[in-house]
Amino acid sequence: MNAVIAAVGVMLVLSLCRVHVVVALIIGALAGGLLGGLGIEGTLKAFNQGLGGGATVALSYALLGAFAVAIAKSGLAHALADRALALVDKQQDGRGGALKWLLIALLLAVAISSQNLLPIHIAFIPLLVPPLLYVLSKLQLDRRLIACVLTFGLITPYMFLPVGFGGIFLNEILLANVAKSGVDVTGISITQAMAIPALGMLFGLLVAVLFSYRGKRVYDLEKVAQSERVDAQYNPLSLLVAGLAIAAAFVVQLWLDSMIIGALVGFVIFSVSGVVRWKEADGLFTEGMKMMAMIGFIMIAAAGFAEVMKTTGEVQTLVDSSAALIGHDKAVGALLMLLVGLLVTMGIGSSFSTIPIIAAIFVPLGVQLGFSPLAIVSIVGTAGALGDAGSPASDSTLGPTSGLNADGQHNHIWDSVVPTFLHYNLPLLAFGWAAAMLL
Repeated sequence: MNAVIAAVGVMLVLSLCRVHVVVALIIGALAGGLLGGLGIEGTLKAFNQGLGGGATVALSYALLGAFAVAIAKSGLAHALADRALALVDKQQDGRGGALKWLLIALLLAVAISSQNLLPIHIAFIPLLVPPLLYVLSKLQLDRRLIACVLTFGLITPYMFLPVGFGGIFLNEILLANVAKSGVDVTGISITQAMAIPALGMLFGLLVAVLFSYRGKRVYDLEKVAQSERVDAQYNPLSLLVAGLAIAAAFVVQLWLDSMIIGALVGFVIFSVSGVVRWKEADGLFTEGMKMMAMIGFIMIAAAGFAEVMKTTGEVQTLVDSSAALIGHDKAVGALLMLLVGLLVTMGIGSSFSTIPIIAAIFVPLGVQLGFSPLAIVSIVGTAGALGDAGSPASDSTLGPTSGLNADGQHNHIWDSVVPTFLHYNLPLLAFGWAAAMLL
């Protein structure tokens, strides 16, 4: 069996059996390395070499967690939650229909904006979502629906709109790697190439919102109250300082291209202003880092897993085997390339890291099968994005879980990973295949 398939399979099966994702990634990497002929020493060496690749992201998320706790201390997010809760209490029928759609629209808009207008990626989730959990729970909104909404906003903009993170993914990574692999991309409209796959994401969102999770789901309000300061104190000064700290963090992040420094500047503003008392700063900082520690360790383990997969050389073998099955059938070729992209991305956990790996192999194969340059860009882009939603190690699923599981009532695998896989990866396969055949 191909080492990549085995490693990803072991990791996914263990995750679905509720084994912690970090443990599943380590065992999956060991299985893949041994099957790939690296031996135990070679596997551990490759895994250890890859760990450093996730360290920067892990530290960024840890500092963002500290910044999030400081914002919670200021009461800014709770002021928004209190306003929403007051609207819930005014609902005479107890259903809060209008408020439900308003909250969904708000979270969707913020998630989309986090990829372009204010490119902070998942940093907004631990700031905004936990204080809203009491309102969401009182409305009996299914958190699987919120996970799907947030994941849509985290993925679709960067795979369709060439601004913010989308500018990096579409222009600097996708088009650059396709051109590097021998296809002339001059004059290609990247939005046209990715429009049909993006419609697949929209289709999945509509199914989740209108059908799959439209029903009520009951959560324990006492657990929410215990985990969140539902009666947090705030005043105009603390709200003003919070606004200034957030603005400063955004400006510094965009200026220096560093989430670490941006979050640190924001935390320092809270400390200097007195909103966070100096004697409380150490405890709050530690509390915030604990909140995001799981994401950090998963990202570090995923980087080690990805390095083992690369070192085995089995990604190339997987693609070569797929090419042998394809022959000259374009329809089968497009489907197999998308499936390989799904496997590789689910293992690595990052579409940004997957494109350089698969482009060098998929582009010559696409040319050989007679696909147009536009279709090749669409196939490679979709193959890279596939798996980002359904991977246990992807920040597009880890981010929503970090906010929705603040009270321990949202399981990462069954409430974030599985719903997003079903509603986004499966439509992406279908719509991505259709794009390859039509373009």
